[in-house]
Amino acid sequence: MAGSLINKYIWIIDTIQRRGPITFNELRSQWKAAREVSGGNDLPRRSFLNYRNGAAELFKVDIGYNASTYEYYINNTDDSESRMRNWLLDSMSLSGMMTDSKEIANRIMVEKVPSARNRLPIIIDALKQLKRISFTYKAYDRSQAHTVVIEPYCVRIFKQLWYVIGSNVKDKKIKTYALDRMNDLRITPDSYIIPEGFNAENYFADCFGIITSQGQAKDIMLRVKPMQAKYFRSLPLHHSQREELHDEYSLFYYHMHLTYDLIQQLLSYGPEIEVVSPRELRVAIKQKLDDALKQYR
Repeated sequence: MAGSLINKYIWIIDTIQRRGPITFNELRSQWKAAREVSGGNDLPRRSFLNYRNGAAELFKVDIGYNASTYEYYINNTDDSESRMRNWLLDSMSLSGMMTDSKEIANRIMVEKVPSARNRLPIIIDALKQLKRISFTYKAYDRSQAHTVVIEPYCVRIFKQLWYVIGSNVKDKKIKTYALDRMNDLRITPDSYIIPEGFNAENYFADCFGIITSQGQAKDIMLRVKPMQAKYFRSLPLHHSQREELHDEYSLFYYHMHLTYDLIQQLLSYGPEIEVVSPRELRVAIKQKLDDALKQYR
């Protein structure tokens, strides 16, 4: 019953969000056609109002009503809470869709990714309680695992992997740890206080990926071929992205730290892009390409 109700909440939110402002009669028509949710039954106004209230309570989604046009709409806010909520709704919508499509499961292909389901809930609980966490960690550049205790500040997902960012109690430095490399994870009884002024969005604001830098962010210019430019427009590399369009290429401008993650990403585009500036990034890319070429001589 609960799962069925949640599916109804998600359907209501998703339909109003996709269709834009929509009248109740239009929504009711869409509802009846969505047999996987409605079973082909009508949507009484009282039921809709209950679902609307349930969606607001569970997902903190404000479904507004315009009395002059008789239309319902989603009140959008551009903040981290709304982005997290949209990600959650997308995930749950996809989960429901996949559940209803078991008969074609062999034709729906998804990426294999390391599971975080056993570790992420523990870290989320620690974040809520403001408790330190302890775990053994096997970094790729170390031969043996070692015990780590951190004060978790936030979690982040990047390229299908979950990471926790927090202050290492021993080093007293903010560090990043991948959940797939953890073992023996537990919440300790020790409490902590997040430093005043720490903000996860600001911490990663000038970064691409999961690696941060203590240096200054740099102004970056890329010369990009027309086909790759279409992908950049569809999925910007970074929120600072600006484009200057030319006949045979585009110039894309960014403001980011020159991190390992960024260099690896730029290398993945091959000849489709050229780093114009800064010089230090151009040199780093060229060195990586030269090193790779040596292996094929």
